[in-house]
Amino acid sequence: MNALSLLATIGEQTAVPARDVEVVPVDFIWQQITDLSWLHAVIAISVGIVYMLYGWRIFRVLVVICFGLAGMFLGILAGTSFTFITEMWGGILGLVVFAVISVPLMKWCVSILGAAAGGILTGGIWYACGLPQMYIWAGVIIGVVAGGLISFILLKASVMLFTSLGGSVLLTTGLLGLLHQYETYIKDPPTTYVHDFIFLDHYQWFLPVAIIVPTVIGMIVQNKFIKHSQKWEVK
Repeated sequence: MNALSLLATIGEQTAVPARDVEVVPVDFIWQQITDLSWLHAVIAISVGIVYMLYGWRIFRVLVVICFGLAGMFLGILAGTSFTFITEMWGGILGLVVFAVISVPLMKWCVSILGAAAGGILTGGIWYACGLPQMYIWAGVIIGVVAGGLISFILLKASVMLFTSLGGSVLLTTGLLGLLHQYETYIKDPPTTYVHDFIFLDHYQWFLPVAIIVPTVIGMIVQNKFIKHSQKWEVK
């Protein structure tokens, strides 16, 4: 058996398991959608639109909130792993520390969020194309590197990227939550279109497209707003 035949055999043996591995937390996403009441869904839509179109005006507050929540999560995680601090105090301490640190390091924090947003977008494209989820981190790394480079070249683009993506996620989650409420409790007989669009393999493109398209629209609109804004800069 030559080398090419050996590689082909290995590829055939590993192709199916690679596609069976689930990395994208679809069940978690579905739980967030189904847990929304109609009121929470409307609030998510409203906040998402403001976040997506006007995030450049309030990005400093959004950066502090994002890093504060990240610190709270890490603090709670530390509280579950160590005995010298409880989960509650770990979460509070992490929230305060990360929120305070993000203020003087605003540019670096924006760059980190821009890189993370780039990774989410390219990971979504990977998922939408139906590529093996086992290797989705390859697509994520490409986006992280690209988002990080953009941040160092043009920081405004990084602001528009992570605020548009954050608003798009809230907007999409709220809309899907409302549609789920409608088709479950109002429509007679009830339907499962939202569930099918999220879980069925031949609709795998739906969720990434539902997030990426509003993100692009948000960036375009924000760019137009920024051009007409005087003395706007990232300090």
